[in-house]
Amino acid sequence: MTRTVLESKTRTVIMGFDEPFCVIGERINPTGRKKLAAELEAGDFSTVVADALAQVAAGAAVLDVNAGVVYNSNPDPNVTEPPLMRQVIELVQGVVDVPLCIDSSVPGALEAGLEAAEGRPLLNSVTGEEERLERVLPMVKKYGVPVVAISNDDTGISEDPDVRFAVARKIVERAADFGIPAQDIVVDPLVMPVGAMASAGQQVFALVRRLREELGVNTTCGASNISFGLPDRHGINTAFLPMAIGAGMTSAIMNPVAMPVTQAKIAAKKAELEAAGVILPPLEDAAFVRLFGLGAMSAGPGAEMRAIRAANFLMNKDPHGTAWIAMNKGEEGAGEPRGGRRGGRRRRA
Repeated sequence: MTRTVLESKTRTVIMGFDEPFCVIGERINPTGRKKLAAELEAGDFSTVVADALAQVAAGAAVLDVNAGVVYNSNPDPNVTEPPLMRQVIELVQGVVDVPLCIDSSVPGALEAGLEAAEGRPLLNSVTGEEERLERVLPMVKKYGVPVVAISNDDTGISEDPDVRFAVARKIVERAADFGIPAQDIVVDPLVMPVGAMASAGQQVFALVRRLREELGVNTTCGASNISFGLPDRHGINTAFLPMAIGAGMTSAIMNPVAMPVTQAKIAAKKAELEAAGVILPPLEDAAFVRLFGLGAMSAGPGAEMRAIRAANFLMNKDPHGTAWIAMNKGEEGAGEPRGGRRGGRRRRA
């Protein structure tokens, strides 16, 4: 049975067909987050710390770390990203103890992350492009770590699922040439937005089954891609994730945290009700938010995390419903991943 082992300094997380679904928290990534990018360039890591703590508290078993800031002072990521990656990883390891996923398109940043990471991180990522294979696979072998394999190559991202499967098979075969076993390849079959391609969900479910049955590999995805550009994205995501789990997907890179409702949203709802002539008795904000289903007053596990926990329970990957019950009681540690202690630095080839 395929088991992809990830480690922090003292904790082990296992991806596998019979293991609970592995949630990889995506929030430590400045892409599309101008405020975070500006903070990182200024040497302010307060948001990184807050995101690391919130994601683990919400149930993330692994944290993705991306330091891809385009500096205004120096736009060359080959120069700026490696030292920043090292700094962010060292900081995150100082506040949480979960395995990390080192995420970059810059080979130097990947290596800097591998040098700084304790345990056995996941490397994100390699594609089927020849140049990328030749740069990344030797690094994977050198540090003895698993890697995310993204199903696109020199021709780009194909809408044909058979082509994406062929790219995944190529990466697995090339990795084997370097002595990297299939259990250390976690394939991202690439989830297309269902709003742009009606068969996107069906495609990825079929691809995940093939990847499991024919290549014997674990799988991951950017979970929110499925709902891109559509209203009520959480609703689509919470349907998609249990279906993907049922098809055999074993992990996803996603946001596990439901962010607290803003005062602006509360005020807007009150104004809407007032304009409609609705008269309410005096209510505390918390009661008002609950009454109108606006969300939560504090950060916690999001709807997607609840759907994943329920799917784990229904598929007998949560013995006696322990994690499900703990999460709904709000108990500390409800989101901790399963796995025994296995400390020490990663093994090198």
